[in-house]
Amino acid sequence: MIQTKHLVKIEEVLELINEQTYDSAIGRYRSSYLYRGMPNETYYLTTSLHLNCKEKHKELEKSILRNFTKYAASEEPLLDESVWRQLIIGQHHGLPTRLQDWTYSPLIGLHFSTSGERLANMEMHGGILWKIDVHEMNRLLPKRYQESLREEKTNLFTVEMLNELAVDLESYDADMGENSLVLLEPPSIDQRIINQYSYFAIIPSGMRDIEQFLADRTTHTVKYVIDKSLRWKIRDMLDRMNINERMIYPGLDGLSAWLKRHYYVKDGLDLKK
Repeated sequence: MIQTKHLVKIEEVLELINEQTYDSAIGRYRSSYLYRGMPNETYYLTTSLHLNCKEKHKELEKSILRNFTKYAASEEPLLDESVWRQLIIGQHHGLPTRLQDWTYSPLIGLHFSTSGERLANMEMHGGILWKIDVHEMNRLLPKRYQESLREEKTNLFTVEMLNELAVDLESYDADMGENSLVLLEPPSIDQRIINQYSYFAIIPSGMRDIEQFLADRTTHTVKYVIDKSLRWKIRDMLDRMNINERMIYPGLDGLSAWLKRHYYVKDGLDLKK
């Protein structure tokens, strides 16, 4: 079941940001949720591979990864050692892959709900923030994947752990079917992944509809629909918290994107005042 919640007040956003649970075992507050922000309420949960290759995504995936590994070898010589590393590096550099970006930070998720489109469209439609429960997702995994998590005393898989469980995509797809998926913690290959608090969902090829999977197999998933009237307020609040392109995309590109938005002049203002 997917719970849909409409955010129309800034207080509701602040409550979402502060959502944590007290863990008596460690005497600290923790969250088991991951978030994914999308800048348009009409967008559907899918992968860049499916968006790019449509119904041919299964047959073209191997060719994409094979050619990426071949031509990227001079910069990433270890790519051919692991298909999981191929996916991560490829996704990081814009390659169409089956990976889906998630973050541990609701603030980062909100950033992507309020950026990545023409600024003039910000008040024309709402945004989306998805929330999934890591523990709930892990309970859907095959037994040996759950055992691997318990042995490592962790809630998220690493490349090394996956290499021991599934050496290729065919093995992974056979293990997952259409009823489960792995949540992967990528290696800290650069500052961008670190700053974005990034994680990946590895979507199995048999999962034809991600949102239907979440509706059928989970009970803690929430789809927050951010009212269009709130988007600029959230956007400016995030800037005050230093959640912006300058921080999320370290380097001159991120700096320029942040300055472009920071000095954007909205239409319809009386600039003579």
